[in-house]
Amino acid sequence: MFIDEAKIMVKAGNGGNGCISFRREKFIPKGGPDGGDGGDGGDVIFEVDPSVDTLLDFAGKHHWRAGNGNDGEGANKHGANGDDLIIKVPLGTQIYDEDLDSLMLKDMNELGMKVTICKGGTGGKGNKAFATPTNQTPRTAQPGKEGRERNLKLILKLIADVGLVGLPNAGKSTLLSRCSAARPKVASYPFTTLEPMLGIVELTDFRRFVMADLPGLIEGAHEGAGLGINFLKHIERTRIILHLLDVAPVDGSSPFENYTRIRNELDSYSKELSNKREIIVINKTDIDPDGENLKKIRKKFDTEVFAISAVAGTGVKQLCEKLYKYVQEEKK
Repeated sequence: MFIDEAKIMVKAGNGGNGCISFRREKFIPKGGPDGGDGGDGGDVIFEVDPSVDTLLDFAGKHHWRAGNGNDGEGANKHGANGDDLIIKVPLGTQIYDEDLDSLMLKDMNELGMKVTICKGGTGGKGNKAFATPTNQTPRTAQPGKEGRERNLKLILKLIADVGLVGLPNAGKSTLLSRCSAARPKVASYPFTTLEPMLGIVELTDFRRFVMADLPGLIEGAHEGAGLGINFLKHIERTRIILHLLDVAPVDGSSPFENYTRIRNELDSYSKELSNKREIIVINKTDIDPDGENLKKIRKKFDTEVFAISAVAGTGVKQLCEKLYKYVQEEKK
């Protein structure tokens, strides 16, 4: 199951209490204070883990707590520090504080990134720390401090080099499976893809880029129609939008009009999406052997239009080479 939003409560560990103790040794009737300090509470740390690709782990667990510090003991024994809580999240996770008007605390957008979200409470001082020349037997120790607590909202926005968009059944899943080792569900009915799917496109000379198959968009997606509103946010992360069009839609609609409708959804959702580099690709050319439909479609566009058949593999290799080139240009 693909989960891209979650609400959780996290709490750092409390600090241990300081100890009140005095030396008790044979032949030393008046031993001085020897109460040890309490240990510090553990921190709550978020870490990007490339093996995690969804927020599913948070669906059934809402409370996350780090370890508490142990109390200090006599004989100047320091309490053990509490264990840190390491929470592993997918690349692209954004962390918001719900109690601070949904303030973004961190965008986990780099591999290896770590961030401490809640600091553990410090341990209290034992009575030895309060000894002075005028008070050599202090009977005072500090309590440990509370660890910080936060109510968080986690939002996953996938990070991909190329994001596939288009109407349901335009052939996005088939193209992804042709270009990479990913195996999304492929069928001839709308909304086959119910969740984003990532694939690594491998080229020669150790070149690669990440392609994402996103659920099909329909008119009104930016207002909640269909599945699109749940996944439009993922397109914001892609460097390039690959707009896939059916050369001959089975419902008799115009590919150019279909393009315009989906383009309007992207523009209405986010200005950032409007400014992204877009590649237009006509799919299923195997059902247009004389190329008549393709010629008509190309006349409608004032930009380069690529033609492929994801099923037959025609033009796919050349398209991937072009995409790699464009991705490298966008990275610069």
